[in-house]
Amino acid sequence: MGIWALGINHKTAPVAVRERVAFDPASMSQVLNTIQSLESVSEVVVLSTCNRTEIYCSSEDAGPAQIIEWLLQHHNVGRHEIESALYNLGADEAVRHTMRVASGLDSLVLGEPQILGQMKSAYAVAQEAGTVGAELGRLFRQTFSIAKRVRTDTAIGQNPVSVAFAAVRMAQHIFADLRNSRALLIGAGETIELVARHLHHAGVKKMTLANRTLARAQHLAQEFHAEAVLLEDIPNVLADADIVISSTASPLPILGKGAVEKALKKRRHKPMFMVDIAVPRDIEEEVAELADVYLYTVDDLRDIIEENVRSREDAAIQAEELILAGVEHFMRELKALDAVNTVTDLRSHIEALRDEQLEKALKQLQNGADPERVLKQFAHTFGNKMMHRPMTALRKAGAEGRLELLDWSRELFQLDGDDTSEINN
Repeated sequence: MGIWALGINHKTAPVAVRERVAFDPASMSQVLNTIQSLESVSEVVVLSTCNRTEIYCSSEDAGPAQIIEWLLQHHNVGRHEIESALYNLGADEAVRHTMRVASGLDSLVLGEPQILGQMKSAYAVAQEAGTVGAELGRLFRQTFSIAKRVRTDTAIGQNPVSVAFAAVRMAQHIFADLRNSRALLIGAGETIELVARHLHHAGVKKMTLANRTLARAQHLAQEFHAEAVLLEDIPNVLADADIVISSTASPLPILGKGAVEKALKKRRHKPMFMVDIAVPRDIEEEVAELADVYLYTVDDLRDIIEENVRSREDAAIQAEELILAGVEHFMRELKALDAVNTVTDLRSHIEALRDEQLEKALKQLQNGADPERVLKQFAHTFGNKMMHRPMTALRKAGAEGRLELLDWSRELFQLDGDDTSEINN
């Protein structure tokens, strides 16, 4: 058996291709069991996110050819449509790739932590489905251990590079103490959730979340003890906001220059800090013309993000070294396990031969046969049967010129001298 990783990700294919081979989480258990039922597959774990679909398996040395065929049929896609985007990694390459993915080194955003949680979830689903055995179990336990070391022993996660963090970091540059500031967050998606989390960690205690759907805003507001309002209520709360950060999917601006002017009058022209993360923009461009407004867009956050990316790239070099050590350790363990299995199989084979001949000898003794003759026959027959396969293999190796096998045999059985002529004859 061998470990393989088959996949497609944001580096090899655009979203239009990736979405065609993504798996529905609701059907994942069935998918896992179907893949495991393939003739060459022993164990399987499937990771399917917006940026990647990867199948990790323990399969025959021939590789996951059957899995590729099944994948094409399951998603009803032609080989020519995704073949150039597929990567197929075996042995230590598969192990290294798995560890790099879990550590965030293969992510769209270098070092992002969400992928580790997604991989742990995929592993848990596979465990529940019964498609994880000793080999993948050992791989993923080692992978999670290495990913944890990467997080704790390097700085790869200490400088977030999301636009959400960059927006909050910019606010910290403008306001000396965010604890006395009130924030208005427009939208309730993942980006705004991250913004709320960063603001909360920075000490902001007063937050208002505005969203088109009140229930979604309320659900998010509960976590941060914030107020939830509808988008149409923004004019009523805008004047109280020192910080405004917006990220919605609206095709049209939500905040216009007129509404902001009215809010500034109520604030007696106390400055407002605004960040428009949305594309298309949520805040009218003309708002930046107002004297007491500091308006920034995604492009303005680029310098902060690039600085932190450089920091993460330095940390990634350290992370790669940890992963390399992890791969070497895992492969050594795998080879040691192979040796244990070989010894176990050899012992079982010899004991089976012994028991077979012993049973015959005992029957002969019970029938009154001469003990000395029975013992001599037992030793002779047992020795011949035990040596039959090795002798046949060694003669064949000698005839084919594979002398290294003969040398290994002499070392294994600690034979004196190096004359192998009897075997070759």
